[in-house]
Amino acid sequence: MPGQTPEPSAGPQSVSSSKPLPEPAPEPSPSGIRSGVLLRLVSAGLFVVMSLFVRLATAEAPIGQIVFYRSAFALPPIVAYLMWRGQFPSALKTRQPVGHLKRNLYGGAAMVLSFISLAYLPLALATALGFLAPLFAVPAAMLFLRERPGAVAIGAALTGFAGVVLMLAPAFEGPALDRNTIIGVAAGLAMAVATAAGRVEIKTLTATEAPGTIAFYFALLCALGGLASMPFGWSAPTGHSLAYLVSAGVTGGLAHITMTEAMARAPVSTQAPFDYTAMLWALILDAAIFGLLPSPASLAGAFVIAASALVIPVAGRFTTRSEALRPAR
Repeated sequence: MPGQTPEPSAGPQSVSSSKPLPEPAPEPSPSGIRSGVLLRLVSAGLFVVMSLFVRLATAEAPIGQIVFYRSAFALPPIVAYLMWRGQFPSALKTRQPVGHLKRNLYGGAAMVLSFISLAYLPLALATALGFLAPLFAVPAAMLFLRERPGAVAIGAALTGFAGVVLMLAPAFEGPALDRNTIIGVAAGLAMAVATAAGRVEIKTLTATEAPGTIAFYFALLCALGGLASMPFGWSAPTGHSLAYLVSAGVTGGLAHITMTEAMARAPVSTQAPFDYTAMLWALILDAAIFGLLPSPASLAGAFVIAASALVIPVAGRFTTRSEALRPAR
């Protein structure tokens, strides 16, 4: 079959004329998959807790200041992680400084837009909008990469956009538009686009850079970008406000570390469904801390988005399995 290594009986000429194929990646062990899934669950929860602290901080601190604290206080956990892996300071060497700047351009924009969305929307709805990033990758792949995604991926993307319409429905109820909902959803949509673009840059960086290196420079450059906003007016955080800002950074750094470790232990397609447990955490925290529950239409839209985003990795996983089980011809 095409793509297989030649059989020993093919003779020296056949072997020498064929290009050597890379060794297949080793199959992850069951214990490794279990630990990877557990770490992914922890990562999803930490990202929601980080978003909670950001939302609480927006009551007093401007967005630029939150970006600084979120990034600066993420650095100590990241550095400790690199030291634990024996990659510090060697991991600070980079072959793609321009690539890191481009990744930060998109990632920093996504962070700012995410914080704006959190300032105007309940935690659960802002979290749901983040699930649009993999759905936006479908039309982007068609337009810019000339890929031809299957009917399942296209249908999932269209269904996800229908979920956004459901989330927006409450904004058009009553005599006046709900300005906060419009701003929050618009920021969330733009955040999803920026996140999708950032993932393309991350994929390029992973060719030469370690995950810890990418996380370190993202936190460092975003901290510098947030610091540049100081002349435009920062608050003087004390007490609870300071705790929210610092906690956003620490939990964000821990979330990146656990996500990196999860990806090293289990296949991405296995982990993907567990990302959507973030919706449950967000709903619980909204109800417990803010006493908020989204309207039925918004809640339905949030779950439609989450389900649509979940379809893509799950469908891809089963497609891969079916191709592997297909008999040779």
